[in-house]
Amino acid sequence: MNTSEFIAKSIENVVEKASYTWQTPSNIALVKYWGKSNPQIPKNASISFTLNNCHTITTIDFSKKEKSESVDFDLFFEGKQKAEFKPKIADFFKRIQEYCPYILDYTMTIHSQNSFPHSSGIASSASGLSAIAMCLMSLEKEINPNLAKEFINKKASFLARLGSGSASRSVEGPLVVWGTHPEIEGSSDLFGVKFPLKVHSIFKNYQDIILLVDKGEKQVSSTVGHNLMHNHPYAENRFFQANENLTKMATILQGGDIKEFINLVESEALTLHAMMLTSNPYFILMKPNTLKVIQKIWNYREENNSNICFTLDAGANVHVLFPEHEKEAVNEFVKKELAVYCQKNQYICDNVGLGAKEI
Repeated sequence: MNTSEFIAKSIENVVEKASYTWQTPSNIALVKYWGKSNPQIPKNASISFTLNNCHTITTIDFSKKEKSESVDFDLFFEGKQKAEFKPKIADFFKRIQEYCPYILDYTMTIHSQNSFPHSSGIASSASGLSAIAMCLMSLEKEINPNLAKEFINKKASFLARLGSGSASRSVEGPLVVWGTHPEIEGSSDLFGVKFPLKVHSIFKNYQDIILLVDKGEKQVSSTVGHNLMHNHPYAENRFFQANENLTKMATILQGGDIKEFINLVESEALTLHAMMLTSNPYFILMKPNTLKVIQKIWNYREENNSNICFTLDAGANVHVLFPEHEKEAVNEFVKKELAVYCQKNQYICDNVGLGAKEI
C-alpha cells in the first residue's frame, strides 16, 4: 500500500479564512463488507449504490491560527453543540493529520445536518465523514491550486475511509467499489472507485425506498460489529464468499439479469445479519416489523411478477430496491401495505445519485 501520495507536501497559497459547504450522500451496499483490520482496511471488497436524497450537508469555517499539536474544532449537529460526537471526529482528525498537516494551522467550526435520522441504520457516518473530507479537500485545493479533480476525489475517499470505511464509497457514484478485487480495475483497499464497467440500462436510476422501521440508536455500533469478526468462526468463508459475490455482481450489472440481482442482494443482506447472529456476543438487529416487511415484499414480488427486492444495513430499517419503471406501483404498495410497519408511518423515497457536490 502506497499512502505517501496523499501527504500534503507544500503550501503555495496562505489562506487566512475560508468556508466550504458540501452535500454528500449515504450509500447502500449491495455486496457487504463486514470485518476490517487497521487502519480501516476491509477484509473483503464491497460495492454500493450511492444514494441521492439521504445526505449530510456540512459547512466548515476555517480560521488561521498559530500551529498547535492537536486539532482545534467546534462541532454543531443540527444547530446544537454535540459533545458526544466530538471524540469520534477528534480521532478522525488524529488519523488524517499526517496527510493533512495544515489542519493544525486552523480553528474549525463544523456545522452538520442530515436529511435522515442519525444512527438509525442509514449510514450517517458515511455521509457525515465524507462531507468533512470534501470540505478539507476544498481547503487543500485553495492552498495548492494545481490539484486535479480526480486526485481530490481520490484523496477525499481515502481520508473519509479513515473515519468510516463505508464513507469511502460516498464521494462518487452511482456505483462504487471499495476494496482490492482482481476483476475491478483500479480497485483499492485505500479508497473507493467508480464501478469501471458498463452498466445495463435496467440498473440506471434505480430506486430505493428506506422504511424507517426503527429510528432509535442501533443496539451495536458498526465498529463493535466489525471487531466481532476477528474471532468469528465463519469469518474466512464469509470474506471469500463476498469477493466471489462481487465477481457475480459485476457480471449481473453488465448483463442486466435482474432475477440474479435480486437473489444476490437479498442473500448478502441476510448473510450480514447471520454474521451478527453467530458472533460472540451475538446480536439481533432486525425487529419483528423488519421480518414482516420482508415477507410482504416476497409476497408482492410473487403475486405481481415484480422485480422489487430488499436489502439491509446493520440495523432494522429495510431498503426497498426496484427499477424505475416500477416506481408508481411500488410507491402505492409501500404507502398502502408497508408504511404501517414504520415508526410513525415514516419512510424516505430515494434513488441512485452521483456523489458529493459543493453547495
